[in-house]
Amino acid sequence: MTQINEQRLIEHFCQLVRIDSESKNEKAISEALAEQLGELGFEVHKLAVPEEVSNGFNIYARLPGSLEGSTVFSCHMDTVTPGIGIEPVIEDGIIRSKGNTILGGDDKSGIAAIMEAVRCIKAEGLAHQTIEIAFTVYEEGGLFGSLNFDMSYIQAKNAIVLDTGGPIGTIVNAAPGQQKIVAHIKGRPAHAGLAPEEGISAIQVAADAINQMNLLRIDEETTANIGIVEGGQATNIVMPELKVVAEARSLNDDKLSKQVAHMIEIFEASAEKFGAEVEIESTRAYNAFVIADDHPHITSIKSAFESLGIVANTKRTGGGSDANNFNAKGLTTVNLSTGMAKVHTAEEFIAVKDMVSITEFVVAYVTKN
Repeated sequence: MTQINEQRLIEHFCQLVRIDSESKNEKAISEALAEQLGELGFEVHKLAVPEEVSNGFNIYARLPGSLEGSTVFSCHMDTVTPGIGIEPVIEDGIIRSKGNTILGGDDKSGIAAIMEAVRCIKAEGLAHQTIEIAFTVYEEGGLFGSLNFDMSYIQAKNAIVLDTGGPIGTIVNAAPGQQKIVAHIKGRPAHAGLAPEEGISAIQVAADAINQMNLLRIDEETTANIGIVEGGQATNIVMPELKVVAEARSLNDDKLSKQVAHMIEIFEASAEKFGAEVEIESTRAYNAFVIADDHPHITSIKSAFESLGIVANTKRTGGGSDANNFNAKGLTTVNLSTGMAKVHTAEEFIAVKDMVSITEFVVAYVTKN
């Protein structure tokens, strides 16, 4: 088994998390990684994205190999908030932040693992398949980097995203599609004390609709949620306008379409009932993907884990990742755990041994014959 340079891996990870890179502000991290990949011998391409997506860029990089085959390894470079001034702390084999920010293991643990694997391969002169890199901006909150990724550079047929939690060996091979629904409800203002009957309360319309909706867990494949409600001016004014932002997710596209239609119909019926108007924007954020447990890509990944003594397991998830967009673009992609835990919170942490294990996997996967 290849000996991972644990100290170098952790130092690089800590260096990466100290680079501020909240979503849409990935200029510094993308520049740093493009330079580092170049130093490792990769052919690097800085892929432009729309200005509203990021002040940085997506990265495609390629390291030709002597073994047959090519695989894309992908991570996102952005973090959620609060992600400014992250200071990692290592204690008893666990890496955390000081507690006032996230850690950024989501997803810099994956980036560090991939790059340490390449350093080890080069140091030992190991034969490897062609390694392609797809590092993306603005994954958090919309998967916008992968949505705008220039796929013309990609040569492989399969990809591995390193961007989920759970035990090392976790393979996410199914994730839901998501539909975003924004309902603008327009009622009529009136003085709430003098003449409330002359008004049409937008919040009453919304309450009526939400009360009738099937929400939260719909079935084993489908969920729906009301996430944001915005409106109102003062307590003495019958609320004239209200915005409700909702989502629906499902592993099954027909079920997703049915749930979205149900939510829209309820909004419209409640508006009509109270004499209000409703304008609804319904947009697909990303599509679902389901890859069979016995797909050759998954079989190959399991084999690499087995060579390390790790039993790999497939699982379905309720969240989206760049894997959703890459699958939609025709690149067969699964999402593997790096061991990250309590992500998107100030309690986020990752175990050093898990980072070493996923790095060992990357080495094993690209060097197997």
